[in-house]
Amino acid sequence: MRTMKSKNGKKTSRTLATAAGRALRRAAVVARKTARAHGTPIYLWKDGKIAAQKP
Repeated sequence: MRTMKSKNGKKTSRTLATAAGRALRRAAVVARKTARAHGTPIYLWKDGKIAAQKP
């Protein structure tokens, strides 16, 4: 397990996989927001194929 410091200085235990999952979800939110602002599609993996989707 990895030990990380939180904003208030206390140490919290979080696995690398949990931290990576949270980071990917945050990145997806930002990507959707950017695509929506510029009117561009988001590309997703669906049914074994890449598909463009409007955000």
